[in-house]
Amino acid sequence: MTNALDGKVALVTGGGRGIGAAVALRLAEEGADVALTFQRNQQRADDVVDQIKTLGRQAISVRADSADPAAVVAAVDRAFDQLGRLDILVNNAGSFLLGPIGQLGLDEFEQTVAVNVRAPFVASQSAVRHMPAGGRIINIGSNVAERAVFPGFALYAMSKTALTGLTKALGRELGGRRITVNLVNPGPTDTELNPADGPDAATVNGFTALGHYAAPADIAAAVAFLAGPDAGYITGATLNVDGGFTI
Repeated sequence: MTNALDGKVALVTGGGRGIGAAVALRLAEEGADVALTFQRNQQRADDVVDQIKTLGRQAISVRADSADPAAVVAAVDRAFDQLGRLDILVNNAGSFLLGPIGQLGLDEFEQTVAVNVRAPFVASQSAVRHMPAGGRIINIGSNVAERAVFPGFALYAMSKTALTGLTKALGRELGGRRITVNLVNPGPTDTELNPADGPDAATVNGFTALGHYAAPADIAAAVAFLAGPDAGYITGATLNVDGGFTI
């Protein structure tokens, strides 16, 4: 039995932890070789690489600050050069800076836009130079782009909302090459930054229809579907994996 992504190569930005690590592992389970970027923690990224290799797939980690456009381009090119092709790009790396709008300075603005908006644009721009027909670009957004129920999210929500425009317009632009572009908006997900047993978890759960946090694997499953052959006629779409947060 063949896996859905046999023979494919994926690049997952911010793949050393949390949702990114779960995505990298799930794509490898589906048969893909995987490159992942990380910014600081080499050991954690290498642990994900080792787990992928135990599945019989090739994997590399690339240190890259997503706020640096040159580093983003270099990571895309290295994934292609070392793994031989590039079929799937998952723009997952993100900056999560919160606070009242009156207390956020231009430095926070520039950092958030650089990582959450410019980096997906630059990575996509670089990746399509390498992608064959049937390629996939999957952007990771956020449920707060559609429903901001807490104060302090204006900057972050703005940056994630920009991915809707990128996804739709790029899906239109690349359709003739049979490259699809889609957006996954996670809801509350059990990660180090937002643990399911954290002090605000009960309140957050109350805003969802299902009443609990997602596991990173839940988000990874949606990404794997969009990366696979069954999603070949889906492009420019937004998939909310949020437990009903936005309904």
